[in-house]
Amino acid sequence: MLTPLDIENKRFSKTIKGYNVDEVDDFLDQLTEDYEKLYRENADLRNQIEEGKKDLEHYKAVEHTLQNTLVMAQSTADDIKSNAQNRADQIIRDAQSEARRATEEITKEEFDIRKRTEELKRQFGVYKAKMEALLISQLELLQDNKEDGE
Repeated sequence: MLTPLDIENKRFSKTIKGYNVDEVDDFLDQLTEDYEKLYRENADLRNQIEEGKKDLEHYKAVEHTLQNTLVMAQSTADDIKSNAQNRADQIIRDAQSEARRATEEITKEEFDIRKRTEELKRQFGVYKAKMEALLISQLELLQDNKEDGE
């Protein structure tokens, strides 16, 4: 393949009529072949560069999409985590509230049972006193009857 220096340094032999036409034609044919070859290679390389640029743009778009997807996934994960934490906090608050309500209910039931127990003890004391009084009066009656019968 000819280089620009080869073309610059090419010297044609002179004849009576000028340059040798066959040498010049051969040189021009070789120069044309090399130039066409270089022109096609240049066009192919330009096409490869354009395809490379298109591929690069495509991969940049894919990278951008992946970055957006990752950001969205992170945001979604954060939202899910936040929602789960809020739900857990709500469950804990509900459980604590239910525990307080149950404790208050049990405390009230305990108070009612103690009150009822005290009332029953008082009623038992009254009943016991009445029974003692009745027994004493019956005993006195029996003793009076015994004394009367003697």
